[in-house]
Amino acid sequence: MIKNLNSPRYANRKNWIIVLIILICCIIASISNAQGRRARRVTLPGQPIEIQLTPYKTTMLGNGRDTALISVKIIDKDVKEVANAQKLITFHIKGDARIINIHNVNLKETTNNDTVRTVPVTGSCWLVLQAGSSRGIIKLDATADSLYTGSTEIHTVQPGTPHRVTNANYAPRKVQGKILGADISFLPELESKGETFSDNGTPGDAIEILKAHGFNYIRLRIFNEPANSKGYSPGKGFCDLEHTKAMAKRIKAAGMKFLLDFHYSDYWADPQQQNKPAAWVGQDFTTLKKSLYDYTVKVMTELKAQGTTPDMVQVGNEINHGMVWPDGAINNLDSLAQLIYSGVKGVKTVSPSTIIMLHIALGGQNAEARFFLDNMTARKVPFDVIGLSYYPKWHGTPEDLKNNMADLAKRYKQEVMVAEYSQLKQEVNDIAFTAPGNKAVGSFIWEPLSTWEGVFARDGKSNAYLNIYPGIAKEYGVK
Repeated sequence: MIKNLNSPRYANRKNWIIVLIILICCIIASISNAQGRRARRVTLPGQPIEIQLTPYKTTMLGNGRDTALISVKIIDKDVKEVANAQKLITFHIKGDARIINIHNVNLKETTNNDTVRTVPVTGSCWLVLQAGSSRGIIKLDATADSLYTGSTEIHTVQPGTPHRVTNANYAPRKVQGKILGADISFLPELESKGETFSDNGTPGDAIEILKAHGFNYIRLRIFNEPANSKGYSPGKGFCDLEHTKAMAKRIKAAGMKFLLDFHYSDYWADPQQQNKPAAWVGQDFTTLKKSLYDYTVKVMTELKAQGTTPDMVQVGNEINHGMVWPDGAINNLDSLAQLIYSGVKGVKTVSPSTIIMLHIALGGQNAEARFFLDNMTARKVPFDVIGLSYYPKWHGTPEDLKNNMADLAKRYKQEVMVAEYSQLKQEVNDIAFTAPGNKAVGSFIWEPLSTWEGVFARDGKSNAYLNIYPGIAKEYGVK
């Protein structure tokens, strides 16, 4: 049969084909434009790419008077200030707060209001934020044409009278020796994808390679149920108890020590999110404390049973804004202290000798660090080590880190350490090992196998960063 290509039926089909072709062309053009935009964002050192906001407080009193100083910088791809970059930056605030000062800017001459300000900035400036009189979360964004947006969050609190979690006096335990540690929790995931590691052309186990370069401690994170659909590792369960037990055996077989980092969540826990595990949702506070205690005991018991008891435990991860939200949010300091204490009791029930770390971000934010530690100390939360995260983009300059660690070492009975870092490896370790009063414990680099400035390239071959560590270990007596 000969088809009539001029019939309405085939004319309609032809029209649909044309529409489809046009649609495909539009999609290809959109992808090409997006790739072009990404390509244009690939800049050289010294070219502005992003706005960096570094707050020197991320917790403020909701009393209508408290202020936070925020560093604003236009930075390049290496996170260095581009001092001659000139941009109109617009600051946007969501939450109960207002901008009361921007260094070298007359706010009366700007046309915006207290919560939206557009000002000319050359390289950098300082901004002062004032809290309102309510509790909540303040979000500050900084935008400018052709630059990635800078963002930060600040929590406002109204502390009440502290209530002690215990009347017992606690003498902080001392860490035995110095720590040169690495968090390599991604290792099982990398190995499951077929990734291997080598040093100077010789294949080897990543743990053994790190040990050969002076590392003596490995840190592992653990999630409650990461295999959940909304968990860290849906369907696979990486960083659950079973994966942690398998990794713990490898750590101990290598003759290294072991830090366990409880997130008390099915997903990442950090200052921006501390969501309780799905299994604990809806529990009253008494039941919630018991669930946290029971889970801690279960994990510690199973690790001890296979001969891999953690030498140190973090009760929560970067908890300066609290943990197990909303019950343990920083707004609820008494509840937060009780939840931490439940975790501490769970660890000590199984292993009284295990060192307890309280881990806060705040590498360079001294006032913020003191606020958290003063409140936990006032509630008599027992712990042994103060752990700080230090990423220059969010936590200030190396000098800020040095001053903060020195102050905390003098102010509190506990020892101090850098529990997370990646960049400025030599500089950070020089600070981490030299806090005054012999109170410096050492450091843990975060995920050096695969992220940021990793000590292995993407093909698993060791690089120059790894060669920094034998010298650090020798200089600071790491054994």
